[in-house]
Amino acid sequence: MITRLLDAGDDRRFGGKAAQLARSMAAGLPVPDGHAIEAEAVDAIVAGAAVALELSGPVAVRSSAIGEDGRTASFAGQHLTVLGVRTHEELVSAIHRVHASARTPAARAYRARMGVDEAPRIAVVVQRMVDAERAGVLFTRHPVTGADERLIEGAWGLGEAVVSGLVDPDRARVARSGEVLEHTVGDKPVAIRMTSEGTEEHPLDELRARSCLDPETIAAICALADQCDRVWSDPHDVEWAFYERKIWLLQRRPITRSLP
Repeated sequence: MITRLLDAGDDRRFGGKAAQLARSMAAGLPVPDGHAIEAEAVDAIVAGAAVALELSGPVAVRSSAIGEDGRTASFAGQHLTVLGVRTHEELVSAIHRVHASARTPAARAYRARMGVDEAPRIAVVVQRMVDAERAGVLFTRHPVTGADERLIEGAWGLGEAVVSGLVDPDRARVARSGEVLEHTVGDKPVAIRMTSEGTEEHPLDELRARSCLDPETIAAICALADQCDRVWSDPHDVEWAFYERKIWLLQRRPITRSLP
């Protein structure tokens, strides 16, 4: 079954990522629209079934495994996301690649380490791409020290540069009052940008040493954190993006791990 992302609240069918995004959308958070493909349908597509979904623009194809983005196991970085998918053929290929990513040696080792014994069941989120001018992650409790403060990391372009470790991101520690406790500028030699054929790395010149976390951006990210606090009681690990001065929530999960 393929359904609107808003209606994908059953994590037993559509996985943790889809369910969290559906709840976010229902609460009025700024989530890009999309669809969710339940795990049984993904298995059928991998076996050769047709994909009854037409694309109206570039999308991100994200894993949404059953049990992913939970309180005990986030599976962060274990499963594939394919960005900038534009055609039906690319969509089918991306679904195959996301499905296969749950069966790599690294993903299997993670499951064993977390005590997840059952075979992986992979649902998929197909979400409208946000051609981000700046993007990154937000932790509403410091993931290393446990301090009751917000840690923001960001870079120019798509957030993949941050989550993949391609750049040393800009960082800001922010008190719940909104006071910036610390702000460091990272070295960002490249940005990942949208292209007509997907995404690619672009070298940066003057932006390399310029922070993407200006006061307006930090304030908007903290406002998004406040919105998340009104929906969930546990601390958040959020992926955010800015496009045309609007902030978007791309993913939300409970904090379950420390930063590398």
